[in-house]
Amino acid sequence: MNKRSTIISMEVNITTVDRALDEVEILAKKNEGAYVCVSNVHMCMEVYDSPEFANIVNDADLVIPDGKPLSWAQKLLGHSDAKQVRGQDIMNAICAASGEKSLNIGFYGGSSEALLNTVKEKLVASYPDINITYAFSPPFRPLTEDEDAGVVAAMNAAKVNVLFVGIGCPKQERWMAEHKSQLNCVMLGVGAAYDFIAGSKKHAPRWMQKIGLEWLFRLCSEPKRLWRRYFSTNPRFIWHFGKQLLKHKLSGKR
Repeated sequence: MNKRSTIISMEVNITTVDRALDEVEILAKKNEGAYVCVSNVHMCMEVYDSPEFANIVNDADLVIPDGKPLSWAQKLLGHSDAKQVRGQDIMNAICAASGEKSLNIGFYGGSSEALLNTVKEKLVASYPDINITYAFSPPFRPLTEDEDAGVVAAMNAAKVNVLFVGIGCPKQERWMAEHKSQLNCVMLGVGAAYDFIAGSKKHAPRWMQKIGLEWLFRLCSEPKRLWRRYFSTNPRFIWHFGKQLLKHKLSGKR
């Protein structure tokens, strides 16, 4: 397992897309439950605010630094080899490797079956060898015990190796932790990735991603939905990480 650094209260792996892909493949081939958290500033502050959620994220098999500020934080804490690993990039890498690595792909989440159908069409067009064996868009309500058991049984029957879970943070991380012991696959919480693949949401330009302004692009794209999140989490992250960094500098420890 790659080494981790602690950012405020969240343990984040120091990794690359290639190393993360190798880790996911290893976990997928074990045919037992595992999960990967795709972390950003929002998740970091959710972890800080909730000991219960902190346990869920820090117990993950892999926590990748999706947000640019997290890879910057790792570098500032002394990890010069730290890299940003965007959730969309690792998802694309897994889909591209699906055929060659014999990885069966599953999808759980999304706003509708129509959206998932579009996602599947786009991915098949981009990666003709991809093996998609399962897709389900759950209703906007908690599943009954029988419904949930049916979903688990269907996923296992489809021999899913990698399951992309797109129901939003922190809901998807809790769902993955709750289902780890029931499923025979590695799960990745991918948030709004389905919308980006389908084209209903737009990616920030690469230059904005590189300088850490992807959040600003998303805020401008969805101000009503995201303004409260960003203006409550970003300043708090800067404040708490600033205290951590100062303590780190004064202690002289890595």
